[in-house]
Amino acid sequence: MHSSEANATDVEEHLFEEPALPEREFSIRRRTTPRDQRKAYGRRLRERVPRHAVAEFRPTADRPDPVDLIIQSHEGRIERLIPLRVARMTASPYGFLRGAANVAASDSASMPCTGIMPVICGDAHLGNFGFYRTSEGELVIDLNDFDEAHPGPWEWDLHRLTASVWVAGRQNGLTEHQCADAVHACAAAYRDELRLLADQSLMSRSFARLDIARLTETVSEPSLRDEVERASEKARRKTSDRALPKLTQAGEDGGRRLIDDPPILIRSSRARTEQIGEALDDYLGRLPHQWARVLNGYTLVDVGHKVVGVGSVGLRAFIALLEGTSSDDVLFLQLKEARRSVLAPFVHGDTALHAHQGQRVVEYQQALQTASDPLLGWCSIGPLDPATTRLGPSVRGEVPELQFYVRQYRNLKGAVVIDDLDAVAVADYANVLGLLLAKGHARTSGASMIAGYIGKSDAIPDAFVGFARAYADQTEIDHAAMLKAVKVGRLPSPEGE
Repeated sequence: MHSSEANATDVEEHLFEEPALPEREFSIRRRTTPRDQRKAYGRRLRERVPRHAVAEFRPTADRPDPVDLIIQSHEGRIERLIPLRVARMTASPYGFLRGAANVAASDSASMPCTGIMPVICGDAHLGNFGFYRTSEGELVIDLNDFDEAHPGPWEWDLHRLTASVWVAGRQNGLTEHQCADAVHACAAAYRDELRLLADQSLMSRSFARLDIARLTETVSEPSLRDEVERASEKARRKTSDRALPKLTQAGEDGGRRLIDDPPILIRSSRARTEQIGEALDDYLGRLPHQWARVLNGYTLVDVGHKVVGVGSVGLRAFIALLEGTSSDDVLFLQLKEARRSVLAPFVHGDTALHAHQGQRVVEYQQALQTASDPLLGWCSIGPLDPATTRLGPSVRGEVPELQFYVRQYRNLKGAVVIDDLDAVAVADYANVLGLLLAKGHARTSGASMIAGYIGKSDAIPDAFVGFARAYADQTEIDHAAMLKAVKVGRLPSPEGE
C-alpha cells in the first residue's frame, strides 16, 4: 500500500490479521479473536496512528497532477464520449469530485491509516446513496454504486464522503460554519452507528437496514422529510413499464424498439445485440435458480448504449429491453462495464486479484448492502473496438474482452436532492449518510477494531471536519486546473463549444 510510515498495516499480533485478498477461503473451524480483544487492539492503534493523523491532508510537492490522472482514466473509454465526460466534470467542483475517484484514491493513499480494511465502497460521495427495491419489494436507502468497491482502509470512504458533503454544501450556498456542522454530523453518525453495530452479533448487524419508515423517523428536519417523501414517491414510479413509452417506440414489425437519442442513447447493431444476448445467457447461469427461471420467461428484443453518471461516462453501459408473454410485461436490464477498482493499485499493487471485475462489483455490493437487487450478476463481452476507443499503452495492439456486471435498470431507484435544502436539512441528511456508511462497513470485517480506535469522543468528527475543509479547497484548485487544461487543449473541449 502506498502510504505514510504511520500506517499500521504491520499488525503486531497475528490474532488480528485479516484474510488475504480477495476472500475465497472460509472456515468455521477456526476460532476468531474475541470482540473485547479486537476493540482493545483498536484503542492501542491510537499510539501508532493518532486519530487526528488519518484526516490530515497536506498536498505534497510530488502529488500527481490531477489532470494527468484524469487523462489516464480515459484509457479504454469510448473516444467520442470523452468530451461529454469532460463537460460533466468541468461543470462545477462537485462535478469534478464525482468524476475524480482515482484522484481521491491517490490522495487518500498518501495519508496515514490504521490498516484496518473492511470492504469499502471506494466512491462513497453523497451522490452514490439512494433508494432501490429489495427482492421483497421493500423500498430502502443505502449505498448504491459499487464500481470501485474493494477491501481497503475504512478512512478512505469517510474521506470521500465528508469531502463531498463540504463541496456540495458550498455549491448549495452553505457557509463554512454550516458545512463544518454537516461534516461533523456525518462523521459523528458514522462513529455512533459503528460503535452500536460493533456490539451486536454478526448476524444482527447483517440484517440492519434503513427502510423508508425508519428513515422518516431518523430525520428530524421538516424540509428533509418532505424531500424524502418526494424522492421516495418518485422512486416508486421508476419501473420498467413506466419507462416503456419514454425509452421505446413501435418498430416496423409492431414490436417495441429503443428510441435513438444520441449521444445519450444509441441503439446497438444486430451483431452487438446478438453478442449481448449470448452474454446474458451466460449471466443467467450465474443467477440463483429461482431468478434464472423468472428471466427465462423473457425474450431479448433490443439493446442500446446509454450514457450514465459522471465517472462512468465513456465506459460501456448497455440497456437491454426484454419482453415477457405480453407487450406490457417488460424488463430493462443494465450491463455496465467493470474495470479494476481505482483503489486496487494502492491496496495490493499492479497484479489484479480479481479474475472478473464484474464479479468483484457484485460480490462486494452484496457484502456492503443489507439487501441487494436479486438480479445482480456478471458476464463478459468482447472484444472492444480499437477504432472507437481511447487505448492506452497497456492495451494497444490487444483486443481484450469487456467485463460487465448486470442489474435491473428500473428498480424503484431514486435519490434525495439537496439543492433546495437548508443548512439544517443538509446536516440532517449528512447524518443519515454517515449512518449508512457505518452500516456497510460493519457488515464486512474490522468493526470492533474500528470502534475501539474511534472511541466515544469527538476526535474523529473534529479531524474529518478539518480534512473536508482542506480537501474542498483542493477540489476547487483541481477543478480550476481541469478548466485550464481544456482551455490549452490538454483535454477535449465539451461538445458544442
